[in-house]
Amino acid sequence: MPKSADLLRLADAVLLPGFQGTTPPDWLRRRLGEGLAGVVLFSRNITGPTQLAALTAALRAENPALLVGTDEESGEVTRLEVATGSSRPGGYALGVVDDVALTEALAKDLGADLAAAGITIDFAPSADVNSNPDNPVIGLRAFGADADLVSRHTRAFVRGLQSTGVAACVKHFPGHGDTAVDSHHGVPVVATAGVDRALRPFREAIAEGVKAVMTGHLLVPSYDPGLPATLSPKVLTGLLREELGFDGMVITDGIEMAAVSGVYGIGGASARAIAAGADAICIGGERSDEATAVEVRDAIAAAVTEGLLPEERLADAARRVRELAVWTTSSGSTTSADGHIGLTAARRALRITRRSTVPVLPLTAAPQVIELSPEMNLAIDKGTPWGVGEPLRELLPGTRVARLAASEATGPAIERLIMEAGPRPIVVAVRDAHRHPWQGEALRHLLSARPDAVVVEMGLPERSDLGAVHIATYGSARVCGQAAAEAITGSL
Repeated sequence: MPKSADLLRLADAVLLPGFQGTTPPDWLRRRLGEGLAGVVLFSRNITGPTQLAALTAALRAENPALLVGTDEESGEVTRLEVATGSSRPGGYALGVVDDVALTEALAKDLGADLAAAGITIDFAPSADVNSNPDNPVIGLRAFGADADLVSRHTRAFVRGLQSTGVAACVKHFPGHGDTAVDSHHGVPVVATAGVDRALRPFREAIAEGVKAVMTGHLLVPSYDPGLPATLSPKVLTGLLREELGFDGMVITDGIEMAAVSGVYGIGGASARAIAAGADAICIGGERSDEATAVEVRDAIAAAVTEGLLPEERLADAARRVRELAVWTTSSGSTTSADGHIGLTAARRALRITRRSTVPVLPLTAAPQVIELSPEMNLAIDKGTPWGVGEPLRELLPGTRVARLAASEATGPAIERLIMEAGPRPIVVAVRDAHRHPWQGEALRHLLSARPDAVVVEMGLPERSDLGAVHIATYGSARVCGQAAAEAITGSL
């Protein structure tokens, strides 16, 4: 059966593709004018506030009702500040402080920046309960490992963000925290015993009035043993819509991720997601060309003509997308970001364990900093700077900084750095050392030679008994490194 222009337009009305470049390509302008729902912006599209505002204005000129979305969680996952590192810590640091007023204020501050840049939906916060410390993709993005703590901070974040007219989008439904597989690469399975705990923050977010929910590409056997949540009517319609009562927009996580596209292809997965109860398709993290956007649109339209996807379901999805776009143009109050709340939060999140009877801090001499740098998951841009070396160099000129990846952290390399340090203090920065055995080995080597070293854990701190002083930042955002450097030099 041929696909009509109206059907193709309806399929476009549920798509949010990505694209290359810092200005809109011609194909995107054309498609927006024809009714494309919106776009998703990645770090490749952003160079700074002025450029971003110009970009979103150019997009809006083609379609005033479009949605402009991005992943700006603050902390490790940042798009607006990818070149410098985030000026706000991520969720876990906020959970450690456990001050819901601070979380709400920080989210409002973030929303002010997003609104000024023309962003209308933020794919944040992560409402996942990170109950598995070996989780390779959530970790510091969550508010914590306790469902009640995550629930109250999820609500606070949603309140703060949406007060600025930017829609919050809680993720990754029905909860990605108790998993040990990255859904960029495979299908995580959620154990039955943990489902109720994982759902609690989503229930609370819905009660708070969150405007959007992002699906996780997760298998939840207690609800559907055969299909991941993004493709499951039992999860998206039965659980999210009917049981939890959510009536806002449901958007998929990146549809090109292997957990869903690996079996059905990107177009097939998109059509099945809409049929299951999703309203919008997020595309373009890894595939961001016109051909991909056309492929997905045509697959959704074909699913209607072939009977896989009822046209009424597609029309209902497009209605929810349209209604959210209307809300974003008519809601929120004008506020300005204050520029200080992120550093305040990072300072409050620090946890310092002094293990030496000899005073180690503050350092007054320029140290040798050794940063052990693991490979990060795809949600975190590889170009985002992190560490404690640069902020220490600003406070203690002459600070030396060496960064070692897994392949570089050899015994000879470590011995050479120890020898070159001489009498200098040594500061070692690690990131999720408990998940990376090579970091543990490198730490043991360093501390056996220099037990007076300061250890700064910028991931999840499973241990605090490492180094003469152990500093847990609960994040690797720029402000987390700055707060740690202030503590090390006594300028906090």
